Amino acid sequence: LSKMADRGPCQETVRGADFSLAELPVLHCWPQDGGPFITFPMVFTRNPETGKRNCGMYRMQVYDARTTGMHWQTQKQGAEHYRRIAREGQPARMPVAVAIGADPATLYSAILPLPPDLDEMMIAGFLRNKPVEMVKCMTVDLEVPAQAEFVLEGYVEIGETRREGPFGDHTGFYSLDDDYPVFHVEHVTHRKDPIYAATIVGPPPMEDYYMGKAVERIFLPLMRMQIPEIRDISMPAEGVFHNLMLISIRKSYAGQARKVMHAIWGLGQAMFTKVIVVVDEDVDVQNYSEVAWRALNNIDPQRDIEFCLGPVDSLDHASRLPDFGSKMGIDATRKLPQEGFTRRWPDVIRMDPAVRSRVDELWRKAGLP
Repeated sequence: LSKMADRGPCQETVRGADFSLAELPVLHCWPQDGGPFITFPMVFTRNPETGKRNCGMYRMQVYDARTTGMHWQTQKQGAEHYRRIAREGQPARMPVAVAIGADPATLYSAILPLPPDLDEMMIAGFLRNKPVEMVKCMTVDLEVPAQAEFVLEGYVEIGETRREGPFGDHTGFYSLDDDYPVFHVEHVTHRKDPIYAATIVGPPPMEDYYMGKAVERIFLPLMRMQIPEIRDISMPAEGVFHNLMLISIRKSYAGQARKVMHAIWGLGQAMFTKVIVVVDEDVDVQNYSEVAWRALNNIDPQRDIEFCLGPVDSLDHASRLPDFGSKMGIDATRKLPQEGFTRRWPDVIRMDPAVRSRVDELWRKAGLP
């Protein structure tokens, strides 16, 4: 668990009305961006019903000296907290704190697809092997990492929106301009000599790809707890994480590949996955050439491809409607008689182990690399 401190380095310098966001070296990343964007913020909000804290990473377009956009997509917890406050009708302002700059594990925790009300700072402490030290904000009822470089305290006015974007996004395309809530900065604290943290996303692979692959590895054991037949998963860079997931499974009964597809589509932010390809456990899903070979040879398109409708990522520019579109599942596993397959299924060609061993030995003797 995180631990509280009376004061932290992030509050060494206190700024009030004299502070301007123009003092920050906020990047204008790509030619058609709608303006400069804060790209590495840890945005802290609180669930008005449970009191639980949430930390997300939502880009923030800087409009002027004291306001930014707040790009929390409709499925994110920040947006859910906003909707709950709006339903209650009071208060008209939603407290928000934004921390910029922290140790890698704490920053990383803000992007993790965790269940609602599971504290990201607790997970950061687990990754760090020690608790994250937190401090109370000075003007809003929220806590932020004590070691942050900058802290922006303020509010989002319920019902107030402003045009945000375009933005050169991790999909490799510009996400289109749209209306999003506005964050008003009222109070700023920072270290004596703060360092401004930023990242640039764009055509893959870029910095975010490696963070995404780490998410894939960390969450594989958790996915196995709920879907135990999964052996491995891979989300290729070209699929920008939410467009393609390759899954190998230990198949033991009819329809199991489809069961896995639908389980993934019902699993947190994995619901955004546009295309799922399921293969047998002997396929290395990290080897995309092997996956393509096995999948293309193992499927009957009419029988083995399934389409369904559901939520999609807000950045999916191809969906028929914002946040809603179609998905595709491909069952590239070996077909069973119980699935109506009446033909003989051929074996994969594999080298005899003795021959392989002999070739390896001769290779070494020849001094070949």
